[in-house]
Amino acid sequence: MSQIMTVRFLRLGKPLRFLAAGALNTAFGLAFYPLLLWAVPEFRTHYLVALGVAQIVCLCFAFTTYKLGVFRTRGDLLREFGTFSSFYAVNYAANWAALPLLVELGGVPPAIAQIGFTLVLIVGSWFWHSRVTFRGHGVR
Repeated sequence: MSQIMTVRFLRLGKPLRFLAAGALNTAFGLAFYPLLLWAVPEFRTHYLVALGVAQIVCLCFAFTTYKLGVFRTRGDLLREFGTFSSFYAVNYAANWAALPLLVELGGVPPAIAQIGFTLVLIVGSWFWHSRVTFRGHGVR
């Protein structure tokens, strides 16, 4: 394979790795919370504590898959994790604000509104993580 073709493949590879990591992270996130409720009986009563634990574990899992599997950086771990986490904190807040506006004022069904928000989040996540969180310093 020529060097130009290899470079093109690697460029196309990162977005595909990003989508694969996103699918893995989604599956992990959907499974982890119910598994936690099932495995730790106390969490059935304290389900919000379980949600907090699940969100922290899933955030760390997602960070690891994106850092090691998608962007493959050797950058500053704390800076990258802080930037990664802040992206999701802002998006969680935006989701909580946008969903009622779309549903109550816009008349959009909740599931459709959430799907639309998620699609915007996926695109925004790619641009944020590829240009800010894992901005190419020390890429392997």
